[in-house]
Amino acid sequence: MDPLVSVIIPVYNRRKLLADAVRSVLMQSFGDLELIVVDDGSDDGTVHSLGPLSSDPRIRLLIPPRSGMAGAVRNRGAAAARGRWLAFLDSDDIWLPEKLSQQFSLLRELGSLGRHPRIIHGREVWLRGDRIISQKGQRHRRDGEIFSDALAKCIIGPSTVMMERRLYRESGGFREDLEIAEDYEFWLRITALEPVAWLSNDCIIKRAGSWPQLSEKYGQIEKFRIQGLLRLVKDSWFAEHRRAGENDGDAALLRQHQAEQTLAKKCRIYAAGCRKRGRLEEALRFEREIVL
Repeated sequence: MDPLVSVIIPVYNRRKLLADAVRSVLMQSFGDLELIVVDDGSDDGTVHSLGPLSSDPRIRLLIPPRSGMAGAVRNRGAAAARGRWLAFLDSDDIWLPEKLSQQFSLLRELGSLGRHPRIIHGREVWLRGDRIISQKGQRHRRDGEIFSDALAKCIIGPSTVMMERRLYRESGGFREDLEIAEDYEFWLRITALEPVAWLSNDCIIKRAGSWPQLSEKYGQIEKFRIQGLLRLVKDSWFAEHRRAGENDGDAALLRQHQAEQTLAKKCRIYAAGCRKRGRLEEALRFEREIVL
């Protein structure tokens, strides 16, 4: 019998961290799951770090050719998934024990109210070393129609997400040519077409430490968000995709306009930063994208 949830952990060179992430999945109070670990060509003995955990029958290990793209690695796991729902966990994060149980409980509660979201995310605990970082300054909409807020920055943590596998397939999955901010681009496509549910309880611990992280490789990630948004805008993606139940294209055109305005603002700010640092050629390249 197929599991209800397929959990996907993409991993690359996380020998000291992977076991904690895997253990946090296997110790969930909700047990109807499979765990797919997708190793993207680790060369530090990552997969061997699981030890006795690897014998758990719920675990499947996939080792595709090295891609270096987190989106591609997640897509490999999703392609192998059997569950009705997909859930993601980055290898340096940890789920809290009630994460899945609480999300399903909320989905049932919303269903009784006539609301049937196909994607749910939740609150993160941000841990830097031994210090918890406050999120009090995070001011954005998290529940329901969040597309406008999602344009500004990535407001959905991949490790908190549970979504229908069918929705994932309908969306086409993550872009495989974005090294960074592939999650930002993916959530834009999802939130443009779907309302989301939000679990206000803490559901994961998001860790940061001395290990290499893609988000820190280039010192900043805004240009990758611009890259993801740029193709969507130029392809008129938002104008051409309507939500279920939308009888005309006005709402889609509004989302396209919002995306164009956000892109122009991001390009303007990024180009100004480039000019300040003497990177004139890069500044000009982004300034050219302001006029759409």
